[in-house]
Amino acid sequence: MAKYLMFQGTSSHVGKSILTAAMCRIFFRAGVNVAPFKAANMALNSYVTADGLEMGRAQVAQAEAACLAPIVEMNPVLLKPTGNATSQVIINGKPVGVMSAAEYHKNFSLKAFDEVKSALKKLSAEFEMIVIEGAGSPAEVNLRDNDIVNMRVAKYLNAPVILVADIDRGGALASIVGTLELLEDDERELVKGIVINKFRGDVNLFLPAVDFLEKKTSKPVLGIIPYIEKLGVDDEDSVSLDDKISAGGEINIAVIRLGKISNFTDFDSLAGESDVNLFYAKTADELDDADLIILPGSKNTSEDLIYLRENNFVEKILSKSKEGTPIIGICGGFQMLGEKIFDPHKTESNHVELDGLKLLPIETTFSAEKFTRQVTIDKIDINFLGERICAENLSGYEIHAGITTNLDGKIFVRENIFGTYVHGIFDNDNFRRQILNAVRVKKNLPPLENVRNVRAEKQKNYDRLAKIVSENLNMELLYKIING
Repeated sequence: MAKYLMFQGTSSHVGKSILTAAMCRIFFRAGVNVAPFKAANMALNSYVTADGLEMGRAQVAQAEAACLAPIVEMNPVLLKPTGNATSQVIINGKPVGVMSAAEYHKNFSLKAFDEVKSALKKLSAEFEMIVIEGAGSPAEVNLRDNDIVNMRVAKYLNAPVILVADIDRGGALASIVGTLELLEDDERELVKGIVINKFRGDVNLFLPAVDFLEKKTSKPVLGIIPYIEKLGVDDEDSVSLDDKISAGGEINIAVIRLGKISNFTDFDSLAGESDVNLFYAKTADELDDADLIILPGSKNTSEDLIYLRENNFVEKILSKSKEGTPIIGICGGFQMLGEKIFDPHKTESNHVELDGLKLLPIETTFSAEKFTRQVTIDKIDINFLGERICAENLSGYEIHAGITTNLDGKIFVRENIFGTYVHGIFDNDNFRRQILNAVRVKKNLPPLENVRNVRAEKQKNYDRLAKIVSENLNMELLYKIING
C-alpha cells in the first residue's frame, strides 16, 4: 500500500511544485519507488507523453526528479485557459471540450474526480510513495464544494498535508493563520505541519515567529527553506515569467510575450547559455536591440495574431526581418509567420480567416483534431543566416490543432526565418549551439565551441534542490508524519 505526502499552499506560486519535485528526488535517492501527482492543473505549459497524451509540465519536472518517464496518471485533469474565463478541459491526456469557469466548477469537476480516483488507484498500486501537489489555496471557501485538487484528495487518501507559505511575498504569518482558520475541522486535522518557503536573511531573527506560529496553530514548523537562486527547474505557469530573464550575454534574444503564451519552457535552455541575454518583450520597442526574435507557442493563435497587430509588433517584426534579424516561430508562432490562418469552424475565434505575417509561404487551417505526439528528427541539414546547421536525433513534441501546407519535414527555413511545430527543440544541445553560433557570426562574434548538456544540468539541479530542502527540513519529524 502506497504512502502519501501532500503539499498545499496559502496561495498560488508559493513553491508547492518545487517542494514536490524536491521530495520526489529525496525519496528517490533514499531508494523509495516514488511518483508525483496533481489531480488538476491549470497551466499553459504542457507536455506530451510517449503515448501521445497531454499533461502539465510541472508534473513532468517532478517525474524527472523521481527519474521516471512521465505518465498521464500523474496529472489526470489539465485545464488550459483560452481566455474570457474559459479553458480547454483535458481528461487523461485528451481534450473533452472548452468550458467556462462556472460550467467546469458547477457541472463537471466532481465528475472528473472519478478519473482522479482512477489515476490514484493505478499509481498507488505501482509506487511505494506518492508526493501530491495541491493547487492555489485550500481555503477558497467559494470553491470548496467542488474542489477536486486540495482537501478532497487529502480526505480521500487520508493523506498528511504540509502547508506551504511564501515569506518572500510578505504576510506569510497572516496567510498561514488565516488559511488554517478557514478550513473545516476535519481538514485542519489533516494539516500536520508548516513550511516557510523562499526565506532570505538571518533565520535566527525569524525564530520568535516560529514560536508564535506553533503556539497559535498547534502545528509544527517543519522547516524554513531559503530562497534558491538560479533554481533551474521548470516552473508551472506564466506567473513566473517576470523572473525568467537572463542578463549579461552578448546575444539579445527577445521572446514576444503573447497574451496567451504557452510552453515558454521551450526557451529555458537558451536562457541558460552564458552568451545569451534572453527577455520577454511586452512592447514592440523592446525588439529594437534584439539579435534574435522568437514568436512562441500560443493557446489561441488567432487572438494572439490580432494582439500582435494591435500592439504594433507586426510592423516592428517585419522591419527587423528586412534588416536581416532572424525570426523563429514555434508552434503557434510558426503558424503566425505564414500567409494565412483559416479557422472555418471558429475553433479559436470568430475570425474564419486572418492574414499572417507573410514571412513564410505556408497556410494553416485549424481543425477539430488536436495533434499530440512525441517526435524525433533523424537528421537536419539546413542553411540559416548563411550558416550550415547539421544535427541528428533531435527530440521534442508537438501540440497543435492546425494543419499547415508546404511543410516538408519538421522544420521550415527560408533565409533568416525559421519555423517548426516541435516544442523542446532548443533542448537539443548541438542544435541549440549551432543556432546561437549562426547568430554570433552574423553579429561579428566568434562562434563558441562549448556545448552544454541541458539534461545532465537538470539532474544536477534536482540533486541541488533536494540537498537544500533536506538540510532545512526536519526530516525525522516528516518521516514520522508520513508513517502516521
